[in-house]
Amino acid sequence: MTGLLEPKAIGTDLRRRDGALKVTGAARYAYEAPVDNAAYAHPVQATIGRGRVTSVDTAAAEALDGVIAVLTHENAERLASTEDAELAVLQSGDVAFRGQVIALVVAETSETARHAADLVTVHYDEQEHDCVLDPDGELYKPDKVNPAFETDTAVGDVAGAMASADVTVEQTYTTAMYHNNPLEPHATTALWQPAGDGGDLTLWDSTQGVHPARSTVAEVFGLAEDQVRVVCPYVGGGFGSKGTPHAHVILAAAAARAVPGRPVKLALTRPQMFALAGYRTPTIQRMQLAANRDGVLSAIAIDVVEQTSRIKEFAEQTGVPTRTMYRAPNRRTTHRLAALDVPVPSWMRAPGECPGMFGPEVAMDELAEALGIDPVELRIRNEPEVDPDTGHPFSSRNLVACLREGAARFGWDERDPRPGVRLRDGWLIGTGVASSVYPVHQMPQSTATIRCEDGRYVVEIGAADLGTGTWTTLAQIAADALAVPVADVQVCIGDTAYPMASVAGGSSGMITWGSAVVEAAHAFREKFGDDPADGDEAEGSVSENPMAERYAMYAFGAQFAEAHVNADTGEIRVPRLLGVFAAGRIVNPRTARSQFQGGMTMGLSMALHETSVMDPRFGHVVNHDLAEYHVATNADVADLQAHWLDEHDDKVNPMGVKGIGEIGIVGTAAAVANAVHHATGVRVRDLPITLDKLLPHLP
Repeated sequence: MTGLLEPKAIGTDLRRRDGALKVTGAARYAYEAPVDNAAYAHPVQATIGRGRVTSVDTAAAEALDGVIAVLTHENAERLASTEDAELAVLQSGDVAFRGQVIALVVAETSETARHAADLVTVHYDEQEHDCVLDPDGELYKPDKVNPAFETDTAVGDVAGAMASADVTVEQTYTTAMYHNNPLEPHATTALWQPAGDGGDLTLWDSTQGVHPARSTVAEVFGLAEDQVRVVCPYVGGGFGSKGTPHAHVILAAAAARAVPGRPVKLALTRPQMFALAGYRTPTIQRMQLAANRDGVLSAIAIDVVEQTSRIKEFAEQTGVPTRTMYRAPNRRTTHRLAALDVPVPSWMRAPGECPGMFGPEVAMDELAEALGIDPVELRIRNEPEVDPDTGHPFSSRNLVACLREGAARFGWDERDPRPGVRLRDGWLIGTGVASSVYPVHQMPQSTATIRCEDGRYVVEIGAADLGTGTWTTLAQIAADALAVPVADVQVCIGDTAYPMASVAGGSSGMITWGSAVVEAAHAFREKFGDDPADGDEAEGSVSENPMAERYAMYAFGAQFAEAHVNADTGEIRVPRLLGVFAAGRIVNPRTARSQFQGGMTMGLSMALHETSVMDPRFGHVVNHDLAEYHVATNADVADLQAHWLDEHDDKVNPMGVKGIGEIGIVGTAAAVANAVHHATGVRVRDLPITLDKLLPHLP
């Protein structure tokens, strides 16, 4: 790894290159793929929580004018691989959860497909289902937690420290089930073309990774990877849910093979996304803190219970942030899963860190109150000199600077520490703080090519832009690496026709793809100098960072919130959110601010609104639309500020950048919860914070 790039384009506040196309409607998304004579598919979903399909009557659907085919487990093609149970669609009559796909209608129009799907009659052998997360129920220890962390860790004697400490906190905190809900629904257009063994497949798919999607689909259908092309220049949001293919991608491809010569379009409806596109597992977090009178921690522990699907395990790494956040000689983290008859959980923005910082950061607030120590000061007193988990030094750790900068900007010194004492015009007012953390991830595989064309530089890499700004920021990185104006750089992304790129996940995109682009630029300059000819081309791949084994690499932040609670009704408003982050070098202030603020808004949404309500009688989420699944909007926070420190970390990668897409959500919900407590004196430990949880306790 070479030294940091000299900033020229990096750090420049550039407009998004894809912005005009998006606001004018010219940017084509997956469902809008330019294909001729398209057919349309619509799934039929199970209406029981568990059991088996005994019969499917498709006669009425097939008789409807415009219906081309109805696929069931009795006539659908046999997939080459059914190892991933989520993707093994229409392979048997078994029903693992309500909402599972049990048939698929293909028709001339989407309206006809939906009508015909309603005409399919299904009979079941229904079995008793269980979809309730119970910490006292049947639990098991997974082998690893996402993606490959140790399930449990323990150092010292937490129980002994709790018994001998001056002050302790021992509480349970819960986070709800959350659904990602990007505005662009999960959608795929599939087209088979008769070439090679089994035909070549093109997918226009809304995905966070065209190459990982290709690998998965090729395996499921028993194809060579070069027989599958995945195209995705634009993504209308994903928040992790499009980081891995779900059942609809396989369904679209299977439907297209069932109607030879015709492309098939499949877009999930909003309610279908609640069963078929992943979600964040609810968590139950038992926290223990022990400290002396000065607020120095002697023990910290988190024991997490969460759910997974009975057919496919996903273990969110909720307890992992506790391993590295604060100094304490006695430490414990554990994860236990309940396997339930529910859809498969998956990634959602900042998996692990987002829910996993709620319990610890609210517990730290409770400890600060018990000790009579300012919550900012308590966090500073427990700042570690090295990573408590690995013992490695931090490549950079500016959490204390974020806390102090945030406190100064927020006016924290004016705060009366007593809860429930500020009343203005009928509103109780409080402020809260929480810390944020997110690891620096670099994926092992990505390659870029740079080519000279007509005096300009064309950068090709199969990266994704979820709306984060990749079209623009990769051009800035390439421009600095090539030492040319950014206007001379053209970027080509979002297609497996371009070189291999990792998934846009774990805030790793710009770190990984940018490193590959830098290597390609260096190779280009070494081969062709400063005056290349048209057609000159060089390739570069991301290389392993030797510093990653020697240093703990994280971004940090501090979140501050002001909450107003109506003393009569319990209504909650959050007029101010302020975050300060230390996240390496900022490539583009405009797109970075958008990411930080977007994450903070999602954290506010998590704190006050979002919860997927599971009806245990039937096994499905009942508020499965945006009318009832409430999310934060512009009106929910008037003053939303994101700031960052000028952090230079020459160990993380050649650009000195850290991921910023996820850290904004981490800690925000805890800061809001702490502010609500400060306003009212009422401690709500179960998200979301709704007025029914406050009203019985208000004065």
